[in-house]
Amino acid sequence: MTLLISVCGASPGMGKSTLCGGLARWLSDTGLRVDHFHEEEILTRPQYAAVAEEFKATGTVGLGTLTAATAEFVHAVVASGDDVVVADALVPYVPTLLAMGHGEEAIDAFMTDLTEVLAPVGPVMVFLDGNAASALPRAANREGEQWLDWFVGKLSRYEVTPPVTDVASAVRYLLRERAVALGAVRRKGWGLAVVERADELSREEVLRVTRRELEPWLGGTVPHGRRGESGTERPGPAT
Repeated sequence: MTLLISVCGASPGMGKSTLCGGLARWLSDTGLRVDHFHEEEILTRPQYAAVAEEFKATGTVGLGTLTAATAEFVHAVVASGDDVVVADALVPYVPTLLAMGHGEEAIDAFMTDLTEVLAPVGPVMVFLDGNAASALPRAANREGEQWLDWFVGKLSRYEVTPPVTDVASAVRYLLRERAVALGAVRRKGWGLAVVERADELSREEVLRVTRRELEPWLGGTVPHGRRGESGTERPGPAT
């Protein structure tokens, strides 16, 4: 069975894209077939063509469109025979849904449908947790001095709750986004691996902790003898 690992974070600057790359390389090195789904590919993957077209035409995407596209993606994943998909901020789409003005009741109903669609790929969300107030400046250092103004401006244009007008309110909004994402995943029984204080850890430490946290889901996937460092086993569930 293919395993879908979706990496999300409490804020930009937590290192999710870096972690995705590290996980994909490590899993590939074990001999597994790995599909690394980069965040921006949602606008270019053929299964998400309807999502891209609808977003470009209207600036929003219907829940039915998202569900149908995800079903096409799951079908393609199963047909490919890949062992693992490492997805950068793909499912469960919570930031997108909140930005489009959906409330928690609508998101919960959507998650019920999404969970059924994702059943063939065993979804596990890796959540990089931490302090958004310290992670946002880290992202700005990486992206350039204008990035933080751009990020706050983007959130301010959305009908989010609480509304965003500055960095402090952006942090408050990200706390809500975090709560909605974690709550939805827990209620629907997804696999969940939380890396705490990710903003305080080096990229090597984040990868090491993530590998350990993924053990309950990867134990039957990663070949024995190729799991760990210094004689220890690499992450992995019993299937």
